[in-house]
Amino acid sequence: MIAEKKAWSLPGGLMIVLFLAALAAAIWSLIDAIRSNAPVQVVVSIVAIGLIAALTKGFVIVNPNEGQVLTLFGRYTGTLKDPGLRWVNPFTARTRVSLRTRNFETAKLKVNDFDGNPIEIAAVVVWQVTETAEAIFQVDNYENFMQVQSESALRNMATSHPYDAHNEGQMSLRSHTTETADQLKKEIQDRLTRAGVTVIEARISHLAYAPEIASAMLQRQQASAIVAARSKIVEGAVSMVENALDMLAQKHIVELDSERRAAMVSNLLVVLCSDRHTQPVVNTGTLYT
Repeated sequence: MIAEKKAWSLPGGLMIVLFLAALAAAIWSLIDAIRSNAPVQVVVSIVAIGLIAALTKGFVIVNPNEGQVLTLFGRYTGTLKDPGLRWVNPFTARTRVSLRTRNFETAKLKVNDFDGNPIEIAAVVVWQVTETAEAIFQVDNYENFMQVQSESALRNMATSHPYDAHNEGQMSLRSHTTETADQLKKEIQDRLTRAGVTVIEARISHLAYAPEIASAMLQRQQASAIVAARSKIVEGAVSMVENALDMLAQKHIVELDSERRAAMVSNLLVVLCSDRHTQPVVNTGTLYT
């Protein structure tokens, strides 16, 4: 592993002043040599001017949220991160690396969830380069590496959980959005650590059943919702019938035998649980006629 380190540099403003002073002295020396007809001094002055011009190639501008990775004859010498004008060894090669926060959205991947159902899933990953040396030297192309590994981590997470939870307490992709986002972020970060990339956030941006089973799964979801609603209605109806019978018995409004209690319970449950309006039948005779 190549660890990031701070590169040696000098303030650019100071070096400009020194180079201008040296250039002025070299030009004055050249003019004086020509006037005094001193060939050696002329050669020295010209060499000095050429050397000063070559050294000016060491100036480098570092923008905010940017890093300059320096290498000298194939050897990593350090990274510049402080914004401004700096002067470095003019023979070093420099590679710009953006340190800005960026986001990447994966393509819609078609995978099988934990239950084997085909689903479509996509995610948004917010990331930034924090270790410039690792990003440049540990992987071939850190941007492409990040994209491929993010999609790989998303596929792995999607196959580890069902789309919908069928058991109480089971973690699913649709119901546990916070937990799945945290897991996805961790999986991507584990894969990108060697590339010098830090994952700030990762979350699912698209989640749906594959078109070939979407209609069947919609019917299944609707059936589950209807069953849950009916169970709630029946639970409430039973409670209301129980309260009604208890109040009739406590207030001695009417005495019912077992058969009439069963009939009353049946009628009340039909009225309370029916999904359509019931038609009442008025008994004009006695209780038993």
